[in-house]
Amino acid sequence: MSRTSRRGSPLPAVLSALAGLFALLCLASLALGAGEVSPVQALSVLAGGGGDEARFVVEVLRLPRTALGVLVGLALGISGVVLQVATRNPLVEPGLMGVNAGAAFAVVLTLYLGGAAGIVPWIAVLGAFAGCMLVLVTTRLGQVADDPVRLVLAGVVFSGIINSASTLILLADQRSADEIRFWIVGALGGRPIETLYWAVPGIAAGVLALLPCVRALSALMLGEGVARGLGHRPERIQAAALAAVSVLVGVATAAAGPLVFVGLVVPFVARRLVGPSLPRCLAVAAVAGPCLVLAADIFSRLLIKPYELPVGVVIAFIGAPVLVAIVRTERLPRF
Repeated sequence: MSRTSRRGSPLPAVLSALAGLFALLCLASLALGAGEVSPVQALSVLAGGGGDEARFVVEVLRLPRTALGVLVGLALGISGVVLQVATRNPLVEPGLMGVNAGAAFAVVLTLYLGGAAGIVPWIAVLGAFAGCMLVLVTTRLGQVADDPVRLVLAGVVFSGIINSASTLILLADQRSADEIRFWIVGALGGRPIETLYWAVPGIAAGVLALLPCVRALSALMLGEGVARGLGHRPERIQAAALAAVSVLVGVATAAAGPLVFVGLVVPFVARRLVGPSLPRCLAVAAVAGPCLVLAADIFSRLLIKPYELPVGVVIAFIGAPVLVAIVRTERLPRF
């Protein structure tokens, strides 16, 4: 294999292409929808004109939705890359490791018990961390943590159990079911702009918490022995990385519900584009994640007009074949 094929395509070229795609998707997200406002009317609003109805749809409904999609995609895309490196397993992603399910269950339980909406993001972070740790500890006790497929299967089982518990709570209280149903399926629409007030600093805090871990995680990609030889402690690296991932996924889940497979598809694409280098993959994931979520959200509005599909359902249709493709590959991607 040549040096170029091992390293993938040049990073500037990949980022430039993704940036162009990102800009087009942002514009499409503001211009397209399931309602009666046409793309021409929406573009007129963006140019400074447009009627009151079109202005309301674009500025009050679609703009916060687009911004939320960007934040959630960035958080889940980066989380997927970090989680796969921390566990040294290319099949792992937040939705399959109990992170999303733990966050969603914590939110559902908190609102069912009458908790204030202001504590939801922080409760989601704690639930995300607890869900991931539950899967990792159990698989290590069962000595299956080093088997990529069995680790994912264990994560799916635990996520199913946690999601079933959330469903039982919803069945027990119809009021709670109406209030928090979107946390079960994942949705970007209908979120107030106030959601961005805590989602932006929360996700920024998670990204900043990851930055000191990048060098150590890059060493861990070469093996625990190499990481120890370079002065790092794998256990501490993994704990710090999982804590940062919990913040990112917890905030994203509190804002948009559990979106499964974003953290699987984005790292898979990033490695194919730029190779296994962690900094390069993180740079690509920061743009590819929002592109995936925005594209799925646009399709969710257009597939069954005038109704909308939950964006989590559309992403699942994209991610499930990718998971099957990775598992069926003769040589799983290695770090």
